[in-house]
Amino acid sequence: MLVITSLARGGAEAQVTCLAIRLRARGWAVHVVCLTPPEAYVEELEEAGVLVTSLGIRCKLPDPRVVWRLRKRVTEWRPHVVHGHMVHANLLVRLVRPLVHVPAVVCTAHSVDERGRFGSGRLRVLAYRLTDHLCDLTTQVSQAGLERYVSLRAAAKHRIRVVPNGVDTECYRAHPAARCSLRDAMNLDKLFVWIAVGRLMLPKDYPNMLQAFACLARERPAAVLLIVGDGPLRPEMEQLARSLGVAERVRFLGIRQDVPGLLNAADAYVMSSAWEGMPMVLLEAQAVGLPAAATDVGGNREVIANGVTGYLVPPKDPEALAQAMLRVMDLSAEERSSMSAAARSRIVANFSLDHVVDLWEDLYRELLTQKGVWVD
Repeated sequence: MLVITSLARGGAEAQVTCLAIRLRARGWAVHVVCLTPPEAYVEELEEAGVLVTSLGIRCKLPDPRVVWRLRKRVTEWRPHVVHGHMVHANLLVRLVRPLVHVPAVVCTAHSVDERGRFGSGRLRVLAYRLTDHLCDLTTQVSQAGLERYVSLRAAAKHRIRVVPNGVDTECYRAHPAARCSLRDAMNLDKLFVWIAVGRLMLPKDYPNMLQAFACLARERPAAVLLIVGDGPLRPEMEQLARSLGVAERVRFLGIRQDVPGLLNAADAYVMSSAWEGMPMVLLEAQAVGLPAAATDVGGNREVIANGVTGYLVPPKDPEALAQAMLRVMDLSAEERSSMSAAARSRIVANFSLDHVVDLWEDLYRELLTQKGVWVD
């Protein structure tokens, strides 16, 4: 049973969806439980034979009824493993643990910093610390996240490990035909195309990106920036692009279903986040072979080999980000091709979806064997 806070278009949700579908294909019975009413991925999950239910939470205020709702689902379905994803789901599965027998409980944090839109996140760290004993293992998607959680005592050092995100390297790969088709359709011919994919929310620090692009645009008139995604900050970011004088060269595309094609249409990827876990979109972009200019936060340095598959810069420094973007643009065709091949090879070797699902299966079996539930 995979329990997740929400099912919307986002990196953590996409990863859980991929994990559920691959586990089902390997013979596991899989049930995805979403705290809030789902907004995406339900059709894909159900087509793969994955049961999807919602606990129907619509209010952000704490609601003790959700504990009993999840307890009922667990009692009825009797899973061997309950695996929480994202902070609210992680805390919920821990609170349910004393109320119903579950052989193994795993919690996954998808970011280095799981604070909300407001506040410092201290209460969440305290909640993790106080409930750590109620799960068998916490996992982090990056080494940076693991080290931070241990330092904050959000998880005990001997009960946390890294399991990275994985990407479908068959879906995300270079497609020259798709590149030509989309570039023609979007009038991108002869332009250097930067792309960013993600929710327009505080952690992604889009002001940093737009300010960096405005610096770059003064020197590179043939550059354009595609921003794929939506979120509460979109009107503000569109206004910022206008005030920076780059509105005609920044295209806000909203939510799209053709992200693999759009990545192929681009020449390079840019990420301006203030904090991260291990961003799926960066894995996907590098799998396609896009050189990247990104902030050195969270697991980004575990994805990008600095100077080999892209360039890393400090967060909240638009000038440094602009210079990294210019370095990518100034690469020769041969250098860019080499960087592209290195990016693809690194992802295939370390972050392929099948490899990551292998890690999860091994972890589940290890925990169940320790409990005397699993016999190979």
